[in-house]
Amino acid sequence: MTTSTASNWVSAHIAATGYRTQIMTRGHVLVADEPGDVGGADTGPTPYELLLGALAACTAMTVRMYADRKKWPLDGVVVRLRPVKPHAADCEACETKDVGVGRIAREIDLLGTITDEQRTRLLYIADRCPVKQTLERGLRIDDTSRPSVDGA
Repeated sequence: MTTSTASNWVSAHIAATGYRTQIMTRGHVLVADEPGDVGGADTGPTPYELLLGALAACTAMTVRMYADRKKWPLDGVVVRLRPVKPHAADCEACETKDVGVGRIAREIDLLGTITDEQRTRLLYIADRCPVKQTLERGLRIDDTSRPSVDGA
């Protein structure tokens, strides 16, 4: 496995069998997998669930940071996300079609004794989450892959 010394790289490694994948970033290790009904061992969230988790976490953190700066009495934030349409067909059609869920449903609960005006502002700030803006604007993946040393 090729590794990089750059601290901003996120890498993933999957073994010769199964779908369990280790994700490494800044010294942290996460696990992704697929559910048993599609051949995985269900030892971690799916890649789509990780994507939704990243969006939910960024949304919650963005709202928290803003409320903290304003010193508003926000006791907590709960963000729930789900794809509007199932994504299972993506894996089957990705070789021949553009795939993706297209839309994500979102619910945000703001906990605490905040005013209606603060609630409105915090929901606006939730839309300013950098991950949400990145996903909505789209992004391009620049492939800088190079052949493996062992030819694999």
